[in-house]
Amino acid sequence: MNLDLSPEHELIRSTVRDFAESRIGPVAEELDRESRFPYEIVAELADLDLLGLPIPEEHGGAGGDTVSYAIAVEELTRVDASVGVTVAAHTSLGTMPILAFGTEDQHAEWLPQLARGERLAAFGLTEPEAGSDAGAARTTATLDGDSWLINGSKMFITNAGTDISACVTITAVTGEVGGQSEISNIIVPNGTPGYEVSPPLKKMGWRASDTRGLTFENCRVPARNLLGERGRGLAQFLEVLDGGRISIAAMGLGAAQGAYDLAFGYARERQAFGRPISGFQSIQFALADLATEIEAARGLTYRAAWLKDEGREFALAAAQAKLYTGELSNRAVNTALQIHGGYGFMDEYPISRLYRDQKVLEIGEGTNEIQRLVIARQLGLP
Repeated sequence: MNLDLSPEHELIRSTVRDFAESRIGPVAEELDRESRFPYEIVAELADLDLLGLPIPEEHGGAGGDTVSYAIAVEELTRVDASVGVTVAAHTSLGTMPILAFGTEDQHAEWLPQLARGERLAAFGLTEPEAGSDAGAARTTATLDGDSWLINGSKMFITNAGTDISACVTITAVTGEVGGQSEISNIIVPNGTPGYEVSPPLKKMGWRASDTRGLTFENCRVPARNLLGERGRGLAQFLEVLDGGRISIAAMGLGAAQGAYDLAFGYARERQAFGRPISGFQSIQFALADLATEIEAARGLTYRAAWLKDEGREFALAAAQAKLYTGELSNRAVNTALQIHGGYGFMDEYPISRLYRDQKVLEIGEGTNEIQRLVIARQLGLP
C-alpha cells in the first residue's frame, strides 16, 4: 500500500496553493464584503486549466484525475470558499453531466468552451418547495413538436447568472409513468427567451459566488437538448451527486485546514499571561485534535476520489467523506474562532469569513441528514 501522492498530484497542490495564497487571499475579504463575483480570478483559473481539470483533453480539458481535482478544490477553499464552490459547481454539477450523458453533438457544442473555462455551467435541481425531496419537483417540460416547452422555477443555483454563464441543465417533469412523475434532464442555454435569472441572492456566506433563483415561463428549447434518456433524470442526477459529493468533501477538508492554519498562526502570536497562548495545554489539545481529524478527513476524501478514478463503486465513500468533512469543518471553524477570541468576531480577521462560509457545507449537495440516509442504504439497511 502506497499512500504517497504522485509528483503530478504534489505539483497540482503546490501550483494551486501558490495561486490561492498570492492571488485570491489578498482580495478575498474585499470580494466577500462587496458580494462581487471574481471574474478576473476565474479567468486566471481558466488559464491554469483548473476549470476543466478532470475533463478529457479531447474535449478541451486538462485530462486530470479525480484526486487532482479534489486537491485543487481543497486548496482553493482553504483560502476562499466562494472561489472553491465556483470551480466545484461548474465542474461537478455543470460540466460533468454533459460529459457523462451527452450525445456527441452535445459534447461538441458545450464541452470545449466549458472545459477551457471560457464559459460557466450550472445544474438546476432545487426548487422553492423541492430540495431534499427531489421527486417533488414541479418544473415541467412538455414536448411540443420538435421542442420542449418549460415552465417552473429553481432556487439556490450556482453559476447560472454571471456574464460568462453558458447554460443550466435542469430537472423537469416530462410526463407520468405508472402514477409517478417522469423526470428528465434538459439543457437550457442562457439567453433563451422565457428563461430569467433573479438578482443575486443575499447570503450569509459564499458571498462572492453567484447564487440565483431561476424562472422558466413558456421557455422553448430544441428537443435535442434532452440530456440522456428521457425519464432517467433522477437516476442521472443521483449519479452526478455521487461525484459532486467528492468535491464538497474536498471543500469541507479545505475549510477545516484553512481554519486550523489561521488558529495555529494566531495562537503562536497572541500573548496572554506573559506568553503565547499556544503554550497553554487547552489550546494545544484543541489544535492536536483538529490536526488529527483533518488527516482522517483527507484520507476519506482522497480515497473516495481514488475509488472513482479506479472505476470502482464510490458512492458510500463519497457520502461518508462529505458527511465527515462537513461536520469536521463546523468544529474546526468554531474552535478556530474561539482561539481568536474577540478578534475572531471581527470581520477584519479571515476566520470570521470562514466561519460564515462553512455552514452551507452541511446543507448543499445533500444535508447531513440525507447523507446518513444514503450511507445507511449503501450499508444495506432497510
